[in-house]
Amino acid sequence: MTDTVDDVDLPYEEEAASQQEKIEALQERLEVLEGQNEEMRDKLLDANAENNKYQQKLERLTHENKKLKQSPLFVATVQELTEDGVVIKQHGNNQEALTEVTDEMREELEPDDRVAVNNSLSVVKKLEKETDVRARVMQVEHSPDVTYEDIGGLDEQMNEVRETVEMPLKSPEMFTKVGIQPPSGVLLHGPPGTGKTMLAKAVANQTDATFIKMAGSELVHKFIGEGAKLVRDLFEVARENEPAVIFIDEIDAIASKRTDSKTSGDAEVQRTMMQLLAEMDGFDERGEIRIIAATNRFDMLDPAILRPGRFDRLIEVPKPEIEGRELIFKIHTRDMNVADDVDFGELAELTEGASGADVKAVCTEAGMFAIREDRTEIRMADFEAAWEKTSQAEEPDADDSLAFA
Repeated sequence: MTDTVDDVDLPYEEEAASQQEKIEALQERLEVLEGQNEEMRDKLLDANAENNKYQQKLERLTHENKKLKQSPLFVATVQELTEDGVVIKQHGNNQEALTEVTDEMREELEPDDRVAVNNSLSVVKKLEKETDVRARVMQVEHSPDVTYEDIGGLDEQMNEVRETVEMPLKSPEMFTKVGIQPPSGVLLHGPPGTGKTMLAKAVANQTDATFIKMAGSELVHKFIGEGAKLVRDLFEVARENEPAVIFIDEIDAIASKRTDSKTSGDAEVQRTMMQLLAEMDGFDERGEIRIIAATNRFDMLDPAILRPGRFDRLIEVPKPEIEGRELIFKIHTRDMNVADDVDFGELAELTEGASGADVKAVCTEAGMFAIREDRTEIRMADFEAAWEKTSQAEEPDADDSLAFA
């Protein structure tokens, strides 16, 4: 700490010192006082900062204490708006009550709105619409890093998907001028591993619309009505974020042909499918929402979901021809260190009957052969050995999501 004034020794005798010595001594004292003043000012600033911190903590604790002392609010639904007030139905006990609301609150309320009420059943505030959180987490926040250039051998299918999904979102005026309604949905069907899911990923990458993905199995639930509610909430999320694209993978899980089965499980799946049909082509306008679905079992789908108006385009995604396989080999080896003796045309002939997923597996396995021999260059013999190995392996359930990378 800085010396105090009392610690400063006067360099003169009070009576004998000259005027100059007295001035110098006083200046020295002044410097000491200025140093003390600066130090005390710093301490005051630190004390004020500490006080503000504790003041904020006190306010937060006071607010939390006040909330803990408050009575809990109850959730209710607005049934009717009348001249005498608002008719509400409380959740849980289903009791109806007539309560008064302010004119400002009355203008905000509509039938079926969710509201919070207190012990006296007075409406405290309007709540947001009830939407299943599972429907919201299906919304894709970041576009997949897949483009149309990453897909080979599907030019015709790619163009049809773009006409059905991209064009109505990017150039709706073209359909208005022609006087037709744009296609509302597209169903991709074909063997596993041919690139159906990757087409949907490319659409998500290229369009600015909200992309919502889900698997058909996610709509199958144990309890009655739960699957149908999730379908409603899924389309509600899409309406809130128009324009939107909904992608349903493995749709055969909920859209298989209806039978006379009496089991509760089959009945619940059929209820979920009927809710999906109603959302796709019901009384309510779908709006700027496009639907893409994919399946490996086209033969299992119910005729009701295949009719125009629900899926206007039924696009078969077959296994690639020889030109397509050659292009897919080139796509998957773009970042690979391939030797000069590798002939993609010859590899395309060798891998007759292979899907896009099979070609990717061959490229990956060829790289593994090179790694085992401590080489950084992949040779033609590696690809041939990889095809021989992968073609002999039994893969009855190839993952469609591995069609392309």
